[in-house]
Amino acid sequence: MSSFRAACVQLRSSDDVAENISVTSALIREAKAKGAEFIATPENTTLMAPDGGAKLERSFDEKSDPALPMFSALAAELGVWLLIGSLAIKVSDSKTANRSFLFNPQGGVAARYDKIHMFDVDLPSGEKYRESNTVAGGGRAVIADLPWGKVGLTICYDMRFPHLYRTMAQSGAFLLTVPSAFTETTGKAHWHVLLRARAIENGAFVIAPAQGGTHANGRKTYGHSLIVAPWGEVLAEAGADPCVVVADIDPGLAADARGRVPNLKHDRAFEVP
Repeated sequence: MSSFRAACVQLRSSDDVAENISVTSALIREAKAKGAEFIATPENTTLMAPDGGAKLERSFDEKSDPALPMFSALAAELGVWLLIGSLAIKVSDSKTANRSFLFNPQGGVAARYDKIHMFDVDLPSGEKYRESNTVAGGGRAVIADLPWGKVGLTICYDMRFPHLYRTMAQSGAFLLTVPSAFTETTGKAHWHVLLRARAIENGAFVIAPAQGGTHANGRKTYGHSLIVAPWGEVLAEAGADPCVVVADIDPGLAADARGRVPNLKHDRAFEVP
């Protein structure tokens, strides 16, 4: 399998959809100029609303979302595989789906993934999140075919559920994507270790584009978009500001890591007392 260059687009999205599309598109073009053939953007690419109700109010259904034709055309123009980490897609009067879209180089939608695990937490910092109040959780893992092998799609909080990644790796995924809008609080504590763990335990590359910095609504996200190799090395890392980071991906390194530590073949049934 041939190598390719991947890019993470790091954003600081606001609640202005048109502005976010413009900023994201410019950074996607920058990624292409740096040689990227696979480009990924973060969770909430086009809308970082102050709360779930505001996000629902500003969201569109899939047929009406203005971002989708723009990103489809851009993928086709640049001839790249483009993962839009997530858009808020209205699926009912009361809920959206937190949905990833993978565009192929012809601009077609190669895969969709709805975030499975909802971020319903009370953090020690006093931050409270109830994603499930306004977001309908997905119920299906998604693996898509790239020219270089299979990619497993996930979003943000999913990274805390290692069985999801293991299932996809055992189904052949050599690359795992984790577009995120991680809180500053949890990011400082867990971002690097969780992503490196998902890479190491699955012998897989991890590509995790992130939101970063203080957003217009006051929310703070951690940034530090990462590309991690199957042996756990960090190949590329951003800071807190919007930017593009790239790394060269050799799919053979996933096969090599799985050969050196073949734990994906060693699962055993066990009893729980």
